[in-house]
Amino acid sequence: MNKVTIKETQNPTILKFEFNDFITQNESFEFKNIDEAKTSPLAQQLFYLPFVKTIYISGNFIAVEKYNIVEWDDVKDAVAQQIEKFVNDGGLIITIEENKSKKQPVTVYGETTPNPSALKFVVSKILTKNAIEFKNIDQTGASPLAKELFKFPYVKEIFIDENYISVTKYEVNEWQEITLELRSFIKQYIENGGTVLDENYIATVTTEEKIKVKEFDTLDVTSQQIINILEEYVKPAVQADGGNIAFDSYNEADKTVKVILQGACSGCPSSTFTLKSGIENMLKSMLNDESIKVEAINA
Repeated sequence: MNKVTIKETQNPTILKFEFNDFITQNESFEFKNIDEAKTSPLAQQLFYLPFVKTIYISGNFIAVEKYNIVEWDDVKDAVAQQIEKFVNDGGLIITIEENKSKKQPVTVYGETTPNPSALKFVVSKILTKNAIEFKNIDQTGASPLAKELFKFPYVKEIFIDENYISVTKYEVNEWQEITLELRSFIKQYIENGGTVLDENYIATVTTEEKIKVKEFDTLDVTSQQIINILEEYVKPAVQADGGNIAFDSYNEADKTVKVILQGACSGCPSSTFTLKSGIENMLKSMLNDESIKVEAINA
């Protein structure tokens, strides 16, 4: 059962009628009259209302611009009910031929992280074996999905790993205002076969990982032990919170371990202290050295 929510816009003559999921395939439509609306049975029906001037269909909403012969307060509920009934009775919103490739249904849900500015969108399929972080749209050459997500004005950073996408937002919006829009976009994008990460990038990262393995063999024994502890005991917990942790360096002289924080952990108000003290205590115990110190770096 589709439910329509009425939303005002900055233009008093235009109202948005929002659905709880996307209704178009990355396309937008504008109809000025009933003849232009041949590809939209719903728009054609709405044009029978004498006050309807223009209809816009995009994303998860239908926007209607009215003539001034009526006030929205007098007719908006009736319009919402008409749209709901039309769709729930099986009426088509857009009849343009859909992508012939079969959709692969996926489930996407939002999961909170210790960082109030980051939300983790968990997908019911593996997206990548290589964690990658994007600080801005200029870095998204490897990820068409990340590039599209940065077009939302409230998206600050993106981190992709295994079966989730961690999104860090600017403070201008609250999560309850944008979670549905992001979840629906990610779900639709993946179901329609959109590329999450470019395979050429995956090959590059795999090569880099092999280089890192070779570098591992050249490290001192303590550094190797630290890396193994981080990989086995710390990284799984951090990834569960929508982030990632990586070994940066170990200074034998002052016993300082530097680790890099990514994703939801990067910039989290509590993570630096929590991870620093937690990792520090773990390393002190497992390496039997009380003088070890940990510095957390935001990538």
